[in-house]
Amino acid sequence: MRVLVVQNFDNEGLGQIGAALVEAGADIDLRKPYNGEALPGHSGEHDAMVVLGGAQNALDDELCPYFPELLDLTRDFADRDRSVLGICLGGQLLARAFGGENQIGGATEFGWHQVSLTPAAKTDPVLAALPENFPIFEWHDDTFVLPQNAVRLAGSAVAENQAFRLGRAVYGFQFHFEADTPMVRDWSTSFASLIAERHPDWNDRLDGEITRNGSDADAAGLAIARAWVATI
Repeated sequence: MRVLVVQNFDNEGLGQIGAALVEAGADIDLRKPYNGEALPGHSGEHDAMVVLGGAQNALDDELCPYFPELLDLTRDFADRDRSVLGICLGGQLLARAFGGENQIGGATEFGWHQVSLTPAAKTDPVLAALPENFPIFEWHDDTFVLPQNAVRLAGSAVAENQAFRLGRAVYGFQFHFEADTPMVRDWSTSFASLIAERHPDWNDRLDGEITRNGSDADAAGLAIARAWVATI
């Protein structure tokens, strides 16, 4: 199993997805096109693709001129019925790749928030085993309208579209299910100045937020990661 991982920003790692891929014995091919690394020209040498998050918005082709190439590559994976996973920015790019409308701003969520599954999620291969409501880590300002033919799987009070599926195994997630408690602690240090500008009380809240939400969120995130890896 060879999995292409597209990283779009420093310190945006695989987290629990990486743990699930290692469990499955996957060979991870990490590319950082924001640092000038080339993307594959097609999906032929990989069994699946993961597109991670970032501080950019999904329409920012000027800052990230590789975005159109990444969209083409995403469609190639889907056309060959290979599993695709997009998280946060990656989910927004996935929506864009298949004709969804990106909304820049107006949907800010940060920290652990409750996500609710839709009725369609009850029979979805990746989400069926999850509780109907669970806390999960969020960090975004943007959202999107679903592509045509997408199956809506989850939403929140702020962002109606938190998860969707296209076809058999192309999944877009707005929430950061890969971000377990250790990763959130790392982000809270690595991005401390950025977080402090908008959430100055975060360091004071962090331990309490972890006590309330960390265990349930970590369990939900790992379950999603393992279930998606099982689609490959």
